[in-house]
Amino acid sequence: MSSIHDLARAQDSPDPSSHASNIYDAEEAGGEWLDGDDDDDDMDYEPTVDDSEDAEFFDLSEDTGIDFHDADDGLSGVEIEFALDEEGDNGDQSGNEPEIEAPRAQHQTHNHASPAQIQVTHNQIMQLLGHTVLRNLFTRQRHRDDSYGGSRSRRGQRTTGSEKQFPQIPSEHGRALMNSGTYGSNEYYQDALRKRNVRLGRRLMHRELGLDHGHPAGNPKFLSQDLIPSSNADMIIHYDSRCYSGQFSDDGNFFFSCAQDFKVRMYDTSNPYKWRYYKTVIYPYGQWTITDATLSPNNKYLAYSSIQSIVCLAPTDPGETGEPWVLDFSDMVGRSNRQRFGGRFGVWSIRFSGDGREIVAGASDHSVYVYDIESRKSILRIAGHDDDVNAVCFGDAHSPHILYSGSDDTLIKVWDRRSMGDSREAGVFVGHTEGLTYVDSKGDGRYVLSNGKDQTMKLWDLRRMISPEKASKINPSDFTTGFDYRFMQYSEAANQSHPHDCSLVTFSGHRVLKTLIRCHFSPPDSTNSRYVYTGSEDGSVYIYNLDASLAGKIDVNTATYHSRPKDPDLVDQYELHSRRNNDSWKTCVRDASWHPNAPIIAATSWNGWGMSTGTCTTHSWNDGAEEDEGDPKMGLRVDQRLEENKKLHNNPRHVSQGQSRPRTRLRRRRIAASDDGDEEDV
Repeated sequence: MSSIHDLARAQDSPDPSSHASNIYDAEEAGGEWLDGDDDDDDMDYEPTVDDSEDAEFFDLSEDTGIDFHDADDGLSGVEIEFALDEEGDNGDQSGNEPEIEAPRAQHQTHNHASPAQIQVTHNQIMQLLGHTVLRNLFTRQRHRDDSYGGSRSRRGQRTTGSEKQFPQIPSEHGRALMNSGTYGSNEYYQDALRKRNVRLGRRLMHRELGLDHGHPAGNPKFLSQDLIPSSNADMIIHYDSRCYSGQFSDDGNFFFSCAQDFKVRMYDTSNPYKWRYYKTVIYPYGQWTITDATLSPNNKYLAYSSIQSIVCLAPTDPGETGEPWVLDFSDMVGRSNRQRFGGRFGVWSIRFSGDGREIVAGASDHSVYVYDIESRKSILRIAGHDDDVNAVCFGDAHSPHILYSGSDDTLIKVWDRRSMGDSREAGVFVGHTEGLTYVDSKGDGRYVLSNGKDQTMKLWDLRRMISPEKASKINPSDFTTGFDYRFMQYSEAANQSHPHDCSLVTFSGHRVLKTLIRCHFSPPDSTNSRYVYTGSEDGSVYIYNLDASLAGKIDVNTATYHSRPKDPDLVDQYELHSRRNNDSWKTCVRDASWHPNAPIIAATSWNGWGMSTGTCTTHSWNDGAEEDEGDPKMGLRVDQRLEENKKLHNNPRHVSQGQSRPRTRLRRRRIAASDDGDEEDV
């Protein structure tokens, strides 16, 4: 088997949080702070720090106390004159404030007097207009305006960067991949020229008549690749806490969902249109939430993690109801790291190897761990990043040698365990300007997909990775703004491509905010590997063609809107301390999973009143129909055990708000005494 270095030397393909608190200058970076005093990031919880409050969420639809409106609403006939003074300009350097001329459209026909002029400050203009684009015009000016206060320090500042925006859509590299046959089959050229929308019925007729235009007769992959699920939800599973992830097994017979109540619920999906509740397992030592889970290739075991160095391993057999096995990943941590991280660290991401013998993990101590299940110990620790490792995966489904790790240091590193004598990476993927939230491998040892806090998803080719020597000369902090994805909206002014970007295709349009949102390759059988898809903070699942064009969008927020009544007992305490009315219905799709054998997507979301609860929704292809003649009816609302609950159908608009005292979720559990006899509340 050739090493990864041989592959890297091959010809390029024709067709690849900081979880410490950031102090950030929003004006310098062109970003905007979201209003929130508390920390609500699922990734910002340190294992040894008591963090009991969440941050509020920002919603432009909420009442903020400022009357924001569009420029054409109530400003008809008003002219705004302003000048941006730059050093070296020949314009007025007096620092006069902008002027607004009074309305004069119709009145001047009767009155030829000069219009009155009113002096206003920048603050007043921003308060009047409240528009992001106009706000960016004053970015440089406002630093010299005393009314905006002095500048703040921040973690990083983009000192050198590319003025070039992201590649145009459609991407030439992505189009070449689509034409290569690696990612699906193309339409018959006459249908493409005439822009025919060839529906499934016509394709079935062509197959029966032998008019399949060169495609193998009866090829189910070609027939199913355009069956993109719709926004209408077949089923809405409601949880009383936020859902962080959910995935189908490789064979599609199994689905699990992870929630913030430290429970993983399993479902039998052998019939993908009629799920059955299977089993629930608990993480007994959890902090904040369950961060990730992974199924063994034979579906017999489920590994799941929290912000602890302990990973739980539980059998999926419903007959086995004992405590999960405990896998301690910290047995390789040295003395210096024990002092730095208090003897433990948090695990953000885990994955089973293709043979089911090992688990790879990304941790908060900036390291990648490989754990051998049979020997019950960590066999490899790679301290290869400068920040938290948020995502890990194996590069090849049939080999444990190639590892990928994505970090808040903005880099994806490739590790070849066969050539790690110097403990260096085999290569580096450079291109994201903010931290990574997820990394997914196609499983072919070549293509990798990543999501980043710079609001982009990127496709990488292993043959285009940068060598460690070249990567060592690039300082990632030179190209990042220190943008805090938990509290801020990403400014379009900061939307610049990395000058050393080695990615193959860049996808943009979705929003990677609030939490570590995940992305995936579409499965080969049910979609012919045609797409890539991702969750989004705006409550949707975005499905992209490989040329970066949007193939489809599943609107989970609309499908679930007001699908359960407001329950004051399920609103977190931090919601009441918000300076805004922050208990409206909100949706953030954190994860999504495409069924490997059917045109169905399951979306796992923070979803509900104040985004304090969660849902798992199933969406199937229905050829554009609003209703389904089958049974049960679309939009079925069920609880966590898939049982219908009449309370979920109460009209939330008429539910009494009440004054009951809100509960605070149990974020911390007591862990057993450590070796030195001390009992610690975690």
